[in-house]
Amino acid sequence: MLVRVTEDEIRPEVVIDSLERSIHGAVTTFMGTVRKYTDDRTVEYLDYEAYPEMAEAKLQQIVDELKSRDEIEDISVVHRIGRLSVGETSLIVAVASLHRRLGFETCLDAVERIKEIVPVWKKEVWAEGEVWVRSEGA
Repeated sequence: MLVRVTEDEIRPEVVIDSLERSIHGAVTTFMGTVRKYTDDRTVEYLDYEAYPEMAEAKLQQIVDELKSRDEIEDISVVHRIGRLSVGETSLIVAVASLHRRLGFETCLDAVERIKEIVPVWKKEVWAEGEVWVRSEGA
């Protein structure tokens, strides 16, 4: 299991390899990436901020909640902070489960809970200006 907030590039294989997978039948992942467009604006970059220790504690809370489900073997979550360019990965959730459906459902539930309670703030910057977006746990 890996639960981390980092300024470093997220390497999907490291997150997946961190899972305890002795009896799993599926490894399901979600990767959140910086998109090029928001509405009619072209995004130049995003700047994520967080208090890492508090954000990691909330991520761990989510992992603990979701691991209590039957047939979930392990969950890893890594959220990136700092300046991210278009196409870079901001979040990875990886779930090892006995069956695929529960893995997909758990990935979705993890992302929704992250957006609800994890204190991470995002500033969206485009050529015409910038705005802080209340997108996650703020």
